[in-house]
Parts: sequence; C-alpha cells; structure tokens
Amino acid sequence: MASIRDLKQDINYVLGDIIEAAMIHQAAHPKEDHQKSEKIIDDAIDTFDELIAKVNDRKVENRSAHLKSVRVELEQKGRELIERINSL
Repeated sequence: MASIRDLKQDINYVLGDIIEAAMIHQAAHPKEDHQKSEKIIDDAIDTFDELIAKVNDRKVENRSAHLKSVRVELEQKGRELIERINSL
C-alpha cells in the first residue's frame, strides 16, 4: 500500500508545483494576458483528477502494471505542462 500512497503524493506534488509555477508566472508578469497560464492550471487540475481516479480504480486485472502506467502517464503529462510553462 505504501507505493499507492507514494504515487498519490507524487501526483499531488508534481501537479501542485506546476500550478504554483503558473501562478508565480502570473504574479511576476501582471501586465501579460493570463489566459495561457490559466489554461495550464485548468489542465493540471484535470490531469490530477484523471490520474487519481485511475489510481483508485480497483477493477483492473493487473493492478501493479496499471499503477506503473499511471506513473508513466504522470511523467509524460507533467513534462508537457512544464514545457508549456517554460514557453510562456
């Protein structure tokens, strides 16, 4: 069970840091249009909800492989969101 708890914490920390970075960008650039950074925040929240739902899904056949795929998906989506923040 510790790996499930760790995965949930990783999801929370990674996406929380991405949201925080987008908010810092908004604060550092108050005169810019914030639509892009708001979209990143919304996408991070949607990703969080989606990944937590996948972690909590107990009806999968191979739970271990399923959780590994969730971790890989977290890495991919996290990188995509970070790249979008860096391009602001």
